Amino acid sequence: MENAFNVSKNLVLLGLVEMERLKYLYCVLSIVLYLFILFLSIIIVYVVLSDTRLHEPMYILISNLVLNGILGSTSFFPKLIVDLITSSTTITLGNCVAQAVCLMLFAFYELSTISIMAYDRYVAVCHPLRYGTLITNEKVITLSVGSLIVTFLLILTALLLTWKLPLCGNKINYLFCDNMSLVALSCVDSSISRLYSASMVAVYLCVTIFITLFSYLQICFVCLKISGESRQKAVHTLVTHLLNFSIYLVGFFFIFIRYRLDNVNLPLFIHVILSLIPLIVPPLCNPLIYGVRTHALQVLVIRAVSNQGLYFLWF
Repeated sequence: MENAFNVSKNLVLLGLVEMERLKYLYCVLSIVLYLFILFLSIIIVYVVLSDTRLHEPMYILISNLVLNGILGSTSFFPKLIVDLITSSTTITLGNCVAQAVCLMLFAFYELSTISIMAYDRYVAVCHPLRYGTLITNEKVITLSVGSLIVTFLLILTALLLTWKLPLCGNKINYLFCDNMSLVALSCVDSSISRLYSASMVAVYLCVTIFITLFSYLQICFVCLKISGESRQKAVHTLVTHLLNFSIYLVGFFFIFIRYRLDNVNLPLFIHVILSLIPLIVPPLCNPLIYGVRTHALQVLVIRAVSNQGLYFLWF
């Protein structure tokens, strides 16, 4: 009986309709952005994996962060590029749910990784003598895998609740699918799904942001007490991670604004812009920040890029 409510097996992404007039320009921009994100991210992961000196918790977490950026970008850009080329504006319900899983996993796991990185830096700066005991590669990998599993299960539960809802509409205002976009199409009471999603987001944000802010505040206090080269290193670490955290908060702010304005009669391109920023800015800026501000990584990345450039010129 529930399936009888579904008006179509295909959902229309109105953001693609909005981009149709300048689709080739958007297509070129999307290809350039996607390739740039892939190039920067893969270079960093390659450098960390290939150099044993970088097999340390901080660099493992940086690789984790940029790999997550690849997941987010790959969940969005390839389909967008194909849709722009073929003038397609639809997505099947199954593919919509799959895309929602990947994009939500990207967003939540990004914050998990940032909080683990903040704790790692807190121990390194505030308890340097105990760092080797408290933070090891094995512990970092365990924390990362554990947070990934927990995040996936939370998101999967939210989407399974949404999957059971009968749909009475098939138009989504954005360029991609997420859980709340599907909930908005439901024609029955969706309070359970909304309550679970809201509770999950609230608890997840409170826990991870508390860990992150607590860690950064403790580093700030240490920076005020010490002087000389140690203070300079601590401040450099703090600024680097605060930049990364700020980028995530900017993306989250746009997500929040997007949902708050979902029922407001705004031009469609405003909804498109609000939905694009969280997907483009973090995967693009994270490799740049850590590739530039982490000295050991910066040197090795430049060397790797130079070597590859010479290789291509030779052949």
